[in-house]
Amino acid sequence: MSSSAAWPAPAKLNLCLHINGRRPDGYHELQTLFQFVDFADQLHFDITDDGVIALTPAIPGVAHDDNLIVRAARRLQAHTGTHKGARIHLDKRLPMGGGLGGGSSDAATTLVALNHLWNTGVDEDTLADLGLALGADVPVFVRGRAAMADGVGEKLRPVNVEEPWYLVVVPDVEVSTAEVFGHPDLTRDSAKITALETQPERWHNDCQAVVCKAYPQVAKALSWLVEYAPSKMTGTGSCVFGRFDEQHQAQAALEQLPTEWQGFVARGCNLSPLQAKLGQ
Repeated sequence: MSSSAAWPAPAKLNLCLHINGRRPDGYHELQTLFQFVDFADQLHFDITDDGVIALTPAIPGVAHDDNLIVRAARRLQAHTGTHKGARIHLDKRLPMGGGLGGGSSDAATTLVALNHLWNTGVDEDTLADLGLALGADVPVFVRGRAAMADGVGEKLRPVNVEEPWYLVVVPDVEVSTAEVFGHPDLTRDSAKITALETQPERWHNDCQAVVCKAYPQVAKALSWLVEYAPSKMTGTGSCVFGRFDEQHQAQAALEQLPTEWQGFVARGCNLSPLQAKLGQ
């Protein structure tokens, strides 16, 4: 058995989320800008020769074999034919149902880390394709570069944007993504904007109004945070984030956070901490 150091599965923020239309198959056309932050789940992998994939600790409400981490590992096994296995330990720091992409990031880190540790030699494009079958956001975490996403989120274009500090606030509520995208009041006609990543003054989140109306905790958190910094919701929520130029400014706001919420300060990253780890 060989043991490895921790591998990060970072959070992402949607710096904007514009919904441009609804396709006949029910999926939505959108434009969204993904950026990573240096706050992450941590995964530890002990490599074995018995082919068994075992994950600890158990996640409440999620069967072991249904966990995206286990499914990602087995998908890589099936694709490569390797007989190696792994005992995986997850140090969960990212909230579930918060719009930070934690589950997708865990799956991507599993694919990237085990491809390296098993020495299976799968290229990035193939890893991203394997990840896409697990979730629409998995490929952006596999590739690990800030990106504009178009189409239904599958068309990724790497971009470089500013890397400020963020205060991320976690309201005590989980938001249903399916409920948000199915809501009759959701804006679905935002115009497509060329080179949107260069126009931060036009960034908004079309899901925010619907979520704030349906989930008062999110609206309350956003109202509090916007007093300190320009703020918006990430993804379909529930987390909201404020942008700060300096770390100490974000930290000072965090110290005023009402006790009913959790929060953390993190730096925006155009190169994912996972890619930074892989390059070491």
